[in-house]
Amino acid sequence: MIDAAIMAGHVGGGVSAMEMAQIRYVLAAARHLNFTRAAGDCNVSQPALTKAVKSLEVELGAPLFHREGKRISISEFGRSMLPHLQKIAEEAETTRALADSYRLLDQVPVRLGVLSTIGPVRLSRFLSQFQGNFPGVEVAVTEGSVADLEAKLDDGLLDAAVMNPLEGLRAGYNGHRLYSERYVVVFPPDHRLGSLNAVTLKDLSGEPYVDRLSCEMREMVMETCAGLGVELYARFRSEREDWVQSMVLARIGFAFMPEYSVTIPELQQRPLIEPVVERDITLVTVPGRPFPPAVAAFVRAARAFQWPG
Repeated sequence: MIDAAIMAGHVGGGVSAMEMAQIRYVLAAARHLNFTRAAGDCNVSQPALTKAVKSLEVELGAPLFHREGKRISISEFGRSMLPHLQKIAEEAETTRALADSYRLLDQVPVRLGVLSTIGPVRLSRFLSQFQGNFPGVEVAVTEGSVADLEAKLDDGLLDAAVMNPLEGLRAGYNGHRLYSERYVVVFPPDHRLGSLNAVTLKDLSGEPYVDRLSCEMREMVMETCAGLGVELYARFRSEREDWVQSMVLARIGFAFMPEYSVTIPELQQRPLIEPVVERDITLVTVPGRPFPPAVAAFVRAARAFQWPG
């Protein structure tokens, strides 16, 4: 039944060829608001398209369109169903493209760049879902700075990159914001900061800290501290996130970190306020560059994923 397939979001085996044609016809009619023009768009006769749409409406149990002579309008029920039908059509197209790619032995990995300061917590959830939906697609991840990732995008060595365009997206790139995350203060158990619900920069004045040299927002935070007269004493500096967190746990000092980059569960954290520091994590691609089917599926999935927050 098509309604079960829609609710489950299944493609391929869950939706027959006839049902996929019905979905195509409905989407075309919704675009044109005219059955004749929709039929021309789909290369079928107008009576055949009208009959297929009516058959789908009968199966769904409610009209997708209101008929007013030669004019049609989308019903309330139709508006609620269109996103589901569009998703099925897109997934079916992706599945067909991937199948063609396998047959042509044109399967290549998705080359993904990830900013080195972005933690795996949120990305791993998305990648797990993507692999579940597209088990034959390999994803190869390369870490680097913003400049490194931009250079590899420009040279065609990466298909897409997940980064924080701190100074705005550079001309010549497409960007889709995935999520935002706050900066937090991390410290070892039993630290005095644990008694606070949130931490201001002034609370940290004179406190020894661990300096994250690779942080793209480091200079901004340091300038803010200097402007507020906040004095910080770096006891340890490193470009490696694992070393920074380990040194914090060893009670060498606190650190500023993005909230979803903290991977050591023993560490405590509090949100940084006055000022609040946030960053946007963005999927960046190069416009006009043709994507192999696997890359197209990956980009589409990343944009459609329900990123927390």
